[in-house]
Amino acid sequence: MDASIQITLPPVSALSSPALSFLNSEQDLSRARSFIDELQSQCFDIDQTLIGLNSRLHSTLLSFASFSDRIHLLFDDATSKLTDLRSFTCPPPLSSSLSPSDGQGRKEEILGEELPVLAKEVARVETVRAYAETALKLDTLVGDIEDVVSSTMNKNLRKHSSTQSVEEMRLLAIERLRQTEDVLISVTVTHPQWTSLVSAVDHRIDRALATLRPQAIADHRSLLGSLGWPPPLSTLMSANLDAGKSTAEVSNPLFTMQGLLKQQYCENFLALCHLQELQWRRKSRQLEGSIRKLALQQPLWAIEELVNPISIACQRHFSKWIDKPEFIFALVYKITRDYVNTMDELLQPLVDEVRLVGYSCREEWISAMVTSLVTYLAKEIFPNYVAELDGESVSGEQSKARVSWLHLVDLMIAFDKQIQSLVTHSGISLSLQDDGSLQKISSLSVFCDRPDWFDIWAEIERNDTLEKLKPEVDDERNWTRKIEGALLSGFESYKSPAVSTTFVQRLLLVIDRCRSLPNTLMRSRFLKMAGGSITQRYLDCLLLRCQEAEGLTALTDDNGLIKVANCVNAARYFESVLKEWCEDTFFLELGFDHSEQLGLGVKDSSGLEGRIDEPVGCIFDEEIKKLENFRKEWVEKISVVALRGFDARSREYFKNRRHWQEKCEESWTMSKNLVGALDYLQGKMAVAEENLNQIDFVGVWRSFAAGVDQLLFNGLMSIVKFHDAGVERLNCDMDTLFGVFGGLVLEA
Repeated sequence: MDASIQITLPPVSALSSPALSFLNSEQDLSRARSFIDELQSQCFDIDQTLIGLNSRLHSTLLSFASFSDRIHLLFDDATSKLTDLRSFTCPPPLSSSLSPSDGQGRKEEILGEELPVLAKEVARVETVRAYAETALKLDTLVGDIEDVVSSTMNKNLRKHSSTQSVEEMRLLAIERLRQTEDVLISVTVTHPQWTSLVSAVDHRIDRALATLRPQAIADHRSLLGSLGWPPPLSTLMSANLDAGKSTAEVSNPLFTMQGLLKQQYCENFLALCHLQELQWRRKSRQLEGSIRKLALQQPLWAIEELVNPISIACQRHFSKWIDKPEFIFALVYKITRDYVNTMDELLQPLVDEVRLVGYSCREEWISAMVTSLVTYLAKEIFPNYVAELDGESVSGEQSKARVSWLHLVDLMIAFDKQIQSLVTHSGISLSLQDDGSLQKISSLSVFCDRPDWFDIWAEIERNDTLEKLKPEVDDERNWTRKIEGALLSGFESYKSPAVSTTFVQRLLLVIDRCRSLPNTLMRSRFLKMAGGSITQRYLDCLLLRCQEAEGLTALTDDNGLIKVANCVNAARYFESVLKEWCEDTFFLELGFDHSEQLGLGVKDSSGLEGRIDEPVGCIFDEEIKKLENFRKEWVEKISVVALRGFDARSREYFKNRRHWQEKCEESWTMSKNLVGALDYLQGKMAVAEENLNQIDFVGVWRSFAAGVDQLLFNGLMSIVKFHDAGVERLNCDMDTLFGVFGGLVLEA
């Protein structure tokens, strides 16, 4: 009888879960071979992992032993030198043959030469020790990070228990990353010369982050898909909603998620925010200056992941609305508005928990939605509009393309105002005070990267404005009818013709469109291109009318004088409007920015760029200067023409020398030859006073007075001899002349 063989089976508690499940199931033993192969494969993987860990532990121990040996040798050397120092500094024994002078000299040598060398050596040893400890600490932290990243990628929990989830391991890696960054910041401050160590650690961290961030984003996208994000756009546009619920509550999966799914989403959202906060700290340490500021202004990654799928879904509808852009803007605004409260109520507390400084979920959501719209406009809408404009320019007709372009800009401006209302009425303080932040929520920022489109728009605006002004300019009634009241509060009309208000109103429309632009550089450029042409057109019209009046009658008749006076009044009125605008900070900022643009192009003799040393003024300074020169020129011409007529009529008065020596009739003491000249002068002054504004009229009559004074002085100096009667006549003539200007002097 064969000897019985006794086999002892392992206890049930020692079996793995897959093995226990296999034994408990009623399976055919033919599958045992495949199960054994699977177990052997897992055992092989575990053995390989163990071999790798042992190899890494061995290399780490060798490295540590090497550092330890070096430090031990350095300490032995320091101990030996300290012993020598002690032997030299202690009192010599009585049997010593050294004299007191030799001992004193040796002490001075030690204190003056050997002690500083020893101190440097001790400091070097301390630096090496600190470097070794820091390097070992960083190596341990980075090793943990790399191990966790590798484990999460391979779904193989090597160093951690099976109860840890991938999210927990990711949070552990983030914690190690934060600790590593703390050490690197400390090293950068205390030991800036350790650049090689910092660079090596940064390189390994960058490789880990290159794996960790995409994986976190992929998990986040998977969670969003499980939540049902993005919601169907049909639910957003549905009119059959419950009366007691808002659109966001009905169609927002972020509000309806519950239980484990909500916990997973919040954990993943926090992980992304932690990674971004860590990235912010790293960039803040590595970069400086304007590059650092630009790198730190990154959108919130988690919000971008919410917007991207919505943007893709919207583009399917956008492609059908190329010719109806108002539908595109309406849909984007509706989505932005319906979900903006979710950002404040659900996601902002998570961002605050991570302490991401300067981030508002509301602002980031709005900015991301606007950015997606701007991207679509730049890729699909504007290229079509530019192509249409080019096609019509070949055929010579540009009306339809220009109307479409202006309509699109109108929609963009209206959309930006709606978006800004969402931001400003949020009840929280947002960071939209600078141009960079304003650019993020403006659809007009599409022109920031395409200055050629910006120039096309400015040219279309300019041509459209000038075309609308043409019938107003050609209507002669607008030049004869005066302004009724003032256009602006507390503003004088200066007897200006009604056409002036038309130009001012058109310029105001251009300024309103200019205010919608997201930065001062674009505003100043647009205002100079579109608004400057309006002022130049206005000045050209005034100059043309004055030249016509001068060419027809040389301003000798009253009609020509009245026509020129109206143009001077129009220039004075427009100039005063521009000066009043220049007191506004908006135009002062534009003027400062425009001066900087001019200053950047100036180079000195050395070839280096410099700034203009002139004082910074208003953006309309050039236009104001042109209007001032125009007024002065034509006011001077009015004075010259009147004085020329006075001179012609008073020439006989000075040439007839006999009447200065003859006795005049008692009934007539004033010179008859001067009566006509004074009547002519008084008539011209009356016409000027009636038609010219008060300020410029003062300049005219003072010029008259100065000219008449000069003529009288030169004429009277040619008279050699006066009779008593001539003196009496001259006195009477001067009294009459003073009477002409006396009333004006009192009014002035």
